[in-house]
Amino acid sequence: MSGQGLSHLDNAGAANMVDVSAKPVTDRTAVAEGTVVMSRETLDLIRSGDAKKGDVIGTARIAGIMAAKKTHELIPLCHPIGLSKVTVDIEADDALPGVRVRATTKVADRTGVEMEALTAVSVACLTIYDMAKAVDRSMVVTGIRLVEKRGGRSGDWQATTP
Repeated sequence: MSGQGLSHLDNAGAANMVDVSAKPVTDRTAVAEGTVVMSRETLDLIRSGDAKKGDVIGTARIAGIMAAKKTHELIPLCHPIGLSKVTVDIEADDALPGVRVRATTKVADRTGVEMEALTAVSVACLTIYDMAKAVDRSMVVTGIRLVEKRGGRSGDWQATTP
């Protein structure tokens, strides 16, 4: 299928990995975000660095980076790509209360890095949940989405504000 169709389905409807061999190598960037909403007490505990399992923010950042590098092992039809940069920024937000997670991924390749950015955010958020669940099982992981992508055949794209 081409155009508006699902790129990972062949003409018979079977799942397959897209052939990107004829596409040019270009610089590509993707940004994704998500949040973990929690009680104010849980946020204060995470912020203090005194959580029983250790440094929640630092561990979640590393987990997100590691996850981005393993996206092709987690999402069946993703191509393995040589990421050139992954950043995971995590900030406390008193208004939620909770934390905001933002991942940026970069590559020079034939395929995009949106799934790597989304995977980084997802795993960072899940790591925060895992490390703080002993004190707050009511946390909510929410709002995981692609914020922007640059490069590639389809060009640049930016999400509208929710």
